[in-house]
Amino acid sequence: ALLTMKATVIAIFFGVFLTCTYTAKEATRKPKKTKLYVPQIDCDVKAGKIINPEFIAKCPPGCQDVKYRVYGTDIYASFSSVCNAAIHSGIIDNTGGKILVQKVAGHSGYRGSFSNGVRSLSLPRWRESFLVSEGKPRKGVTYPSILEYSSSKSTAVKSGNDRVNVPTGDAVRREYQTSPVPTPATQMATTTPTPTTTTTDPSTTVLQPTTTPATTRTTAAAAKTRPVLHRVRDMAFKGTSTSASNRNIVRHNTGIQRQEPVATFQRAAGSPAHLVMETDLWKPGLSLFDKGFSSKEELNPKPLESISQGNQNCKVDLSFLMDGSWSIGKRRFQLQKRFLGNVAQALGIGSAGPLMGIVQYGDEPSTEFNLKTYANSKDLRNAIEKIQQKGGLSNVGKALSFVNKNFFLDTNGNRGGAPNVVVVVVDGWPTDRVEEASRLARESGINIFFVTVEAAAQNEKQNVIEPNFVDKAVCRTNGFYSINVPSWFSLHKVVQPLVKRVCDTDRLVCSKTCLNSADIGFVIDGSSSVGTGNFRTVLQFVANISKEFEISDTDTRVGAVQYTYEQRLEFSFDKYSTKEDVLSAIKRISYWSGGTSTGAAISYASDQLFSKSKPNKRKIMILITDGRSYDDVSMPAMEAHRNGVIAYSIGVAWAAPDELEAIATDPDKEHSFFVDEFDNLYRYVNQVIQNICTEFNSQPRN
Repeated sequence: ALLTMKATVIAIFFGVFLTCTYTAKEATRKPKKTKLYVPQIDCDVKAGKIINPEFIAKCPPGCQDVKYRVYGTDIYASFSSVCNAAIHSGIIDNTGGKILVQKVAGHSGYRGSFSNGVRSLSLPRWRESFLVSEGKPRKGVTYPSILEYSSSKSTAVKSGNDRVNVPTGDAVRREYQTSPVPTPATQMATTTPTPTTTTTDPSTTVLQPTTTPATTRTTAAAAKTRPVLHRVRDMAFKGTSTSASNRNIVRHNTGIQRQEPVATFQRAAGSPAHLVMETDLWKPGLSLFDKGFSSKEELNPKPLESISQGNQNCKVDLSFLMDGSWSIGKRRFQLQKRFLGNVAQALGIGSAGPLMGIVQYGDEPSTEFNLKTYANSKDLRNAIEKIQQKGGLSNVGKALSFVNKNFFLDTNGNRGGAPNVVVVVVDGWPTDRVEEASRLARESGINIFFVTVEAAAQNEKQNVIEPNFVDKAVCRTNGFYSINVPSWFSLHKVVQPLVKRVCDTDRLVCSKTCLNSADIGFVIDGSSSVGTGNFRTVLQFVANISKEFEISDTDTRVGAVQYTYEQRLEFSFDKYSTKEDVLSAIKRISYWSGGTSTGAAISYASDQLFSKSKPNKRKIMILITDGRSYDDVSMPAMEAHRNGVIAYSIGVAWAAPDELEAIATDPDKEHSFFVDEFDNLYRYVNQVIQNICTEFNSQPRN
């Protein structure tokens, strides 16, 4: 019995010892790291379509293909294929893998190169860039398992092993969930996805201005020296004090000081006579990189009280550059705010109409609020009243560069389908140069309006840094884009004329870019010498050019003619109004086979395609042939040129150089190209598009 008791005690002791040992091991075991779920993207996804500024994604196999274009080396333009850029940079190969993508600022030039089996293309400039690196998370950075897309078409999203098409809209941002191991509950979400509309979360989504209380400035502080070429208003100067109700204007180098009578601001009367600008010179018959500046303040909004549909006849994305310089003075700054509030009311702000944001400029520009902060006129007007003057110089050029780089972004509410408009309010004249910044903004598709208040008098013009700065800045110099107001107290009279012009979207010429303002007709050689395989290569070339353009009834339209001895209209300009339909139609073109009558084909295209082109469209013919024509090409080509057709000729193999030059618009070297074999056609896709855009941007603005 004693032995039995001892054995029992030993067994109990041993059991307790094992239990304690196991518990201690469990207590000292390190917790497992949370697994990072990596969303998968397709080969054709471009960085610019993903809103997230930094993310890790998984690329599928097979992205090393010329159809997934890449622009740049090491730093890539944001409309490059993300995955093919990763292959070009050597981060992954054609088997796919995980990559880390970081968005950075746009560059003034991207250099093409051949690396890791991928040829990237060169590009003059683009608004946004990205870097690709190994798909390992950086310390302290949280990466999304959800990627936010910005698109106006169906976006392919992968969830687990299922691929679904999720429709997206212009005015609604949607999120897509990627789940690595779907449970029965999540299986439904991946099979029948429902886009989730992002709400106005004050901490993450919508931006609202925060203002710094105005500090009291002493007379000595107000009298700090500033550049000689600017005016000083409502401030102490050389020991002379002024009140807010009086106006002393001191102009250096002139010896002139002017005292103006006190005026009382009155609201515009309701009658049309009070709303018409007497000096409106525009007549209906008259006929878009610097390193960006970042806003000084991050803007966190209150939730919107209500969302208005707005004036649907005026769908524009509008940025006002308000003058916050010291030269304007406090009183006139208040008049400017009242003017902006009246404009907001007259526009009819709303999600389906105009959206408006404000950037205040002085020494540096800063965003008061962006396009998506306020969705009705009442909230917008209340916010304008709370804006505090920042002071400084009148650096308009800096402000235009800032807006070009930072304001019209998808993350700030830019809708893509609405024209981008900037209205610059200037007291007198800028203290920096505006011409270069304005040119770059115009080339980006931004319509620039100037409202100048109290322009330089004749004896002050010697102090202006850049004479005729308005004409150098605006899209057209015919008076449509500029309004000069003789006095701040007359500013209320231009509210309606300005609103009318901003909403006249048919005349916002800077919104017409090289990618959305043409009728492009392809004239395709279908002769026997081409062959079935090479003909498909030609169609791929046609498709690659077409898909770079913005295609719709009101934007670029595409048509096609195939020819041998005879001619056949494959589809006309008004046949298809979406890019998807155009690309499908190109793919369906069947090879004809026969002789080569290029001259007759040019005449046929002139009659059947370009005679039906819209008056406001640029007529562009792109002809592809592989041999000498059986008939004369020079006379039909000259006739087409006389009718305003811009002709590009692309010759392959046995094409005759003299005929290519005769077909092409002058200068020949910019409109005529030759390749020795069909497989090399892809090399000229970017060149043709770049030449079309260069020619468009070089058009006179008068």
